[in-house]
Amino acid sequence: MASVELTPFLTVKDARAIVEFYKKAFGAIEISRQSSPTGQFVIEMSIDGERFFAVDENPPAFNVSPATLGGTTVRLSLIVADPDAVADRAVAAGGKVVFPIADQPYGMRQGRIADPAGHHWLIGKRLRERSGS
Repeated sequence: MASVELTPFLTVKDARAIVEFYKKAFGAIEISRQSSPTGQFVIEMSIDGERFFAVDENPPAFNVSPATLGGTTVRLSLIVADPDAVADRAVAAGGKVVFPIADQPYGMRQGRIADPAGHHWLIGKRLRERSGS
């Protein structure tokens, strides 16, 4: 199979504003910023080399945000060394706890944070295998 890349595009009401949250919460860096003739921004970012985009909502093109939907249909899983610290940073930057960070029965220390745009981030790390399990 050929090399594959999967790059999420997160539709939001205000891409320029959410970029600041991603920088503060997750240490994201901005790679590029473009705007369309109709004024929507497309901002490429990365978290530790993993690329994603924040894009302004554009309903005529069927790109709507969680705010417009009244919820989200996608969860993003962010695996980090210290999920407690990352979740605390995300909340300090304006995120909301959906589920607190805790050891989960499926072998993760994980919780869920909603970013200010309404996207849900699963923040966690894999727990070591326990003997006898």
